[in-house]
Amino acid sequence: MKGTRTVSESTHAFSPPTPVLSVGPVVLPAPGRAVDLEMRVSVPVTGGDLPVILLSHGQGHSNNLSSLNGYAPLVDFWAAHGFAVIQPTHLSSTTLSLDHGTPGAPLYWRSRAEDMTLVLDRLDEIEAAVPQLSGRLDHDRVAVAGHSMGGHTASLLLGARLTDPDDGTEVNLAEPRIKAGVLLAAPGRGGDALSRFAAENYLFMLTPDFSTMTTPTLVVAGDKDASAHLTVQGPDWHADPYFLSPGPKSLLTLFGAEHGLGGISGYDVAETTDENPERVAAVQRLTWAYLRSELYPGDPAWQAARDALTAGPDPLGRVEST
Repeated sequence: MKGTRTVSESTHAFSPPTPVLSVGPVVLPAPGRAVDLEMRVSVPVTGGDLPVILLSHGQGHSNNLSSLNGYAPLVDFWAAHGFAVIQPTHLSSTTLSLDHGTPGAPLYWRSRAEDMTLVLDRLDEIEAAVPQLSGRLDHDRVAVAGHSMGGHTASLLLGARLTDPDDGTEVNLAEPRIKAGVLLAAPGRGGDALSRFAAENYLFMLTPDFSTMTTPTLVVAGDKDASAHLTVQGPDWHADPYFLSPGPKSLLTLFGAEHGLGGISGYDVAETTDENPERVAAVQRLTWAYLRSELYPGDPAWQAARDALTAGPDPLGRVEST
């Protein structure tokens, strides 16, 4: 089977998974927000000084994947291997059924990034709300990850900017407490790269500037992810955050992958068009390894995962770095 050797060899770099404790919804009162901020927190049942991953969901067609209940294939793996994963439900989630006239609708691009800053501002409160979590988070080792629209959110937190379509000002939502990031099938450049639909309906996507995205980032893109509803540039569009930003950056290109990257948004979900457990396993391991090595300089996990990816005769993808 394609890639079997690659995946099996990569498992040797990982310790056995730890059982995971997942609690949700954890609710943060958020005056001024349309609703309070709900999130899921997933951690290994043992261990302390846990590095934190803030995970921003995409949109998609399903009712619950775009919420604190999505992305279990990634969340379960990351938490089972030593991370605390915090998943907010952004205002764009279909689970909230907000009125279309709510300020920021329909995608709430600014609010999404502000959700993550709110989480970081109140990590102590989140720990206190979950007794099994108290004192276990490493507040100095924080990463962000996001899929699709969540990748746009993560890119803003990592330093990308845009022009506010409402008032023409430059928007800077960079979060210095975030030390590394992962962009999964994230949007690319604006302007003439956008489809007519995106240009007319998502004005905030017209003016991204990745030249200021200086935080170390792994960009993950599928070479079959055309996303024709958003771009006329084809799959290469999703690699723009890598090519248009300064280093240090890495690009993981997954062969044959479409927008679901094999099925990262949930187990056996109907909207995955390229279901492939081996591809999901590769995304799990490579994203984990990248963040581990960025948050713990000198840790060899990233290099080991890269080597394992290309060890077999029929690799699942390739990695390049700047």
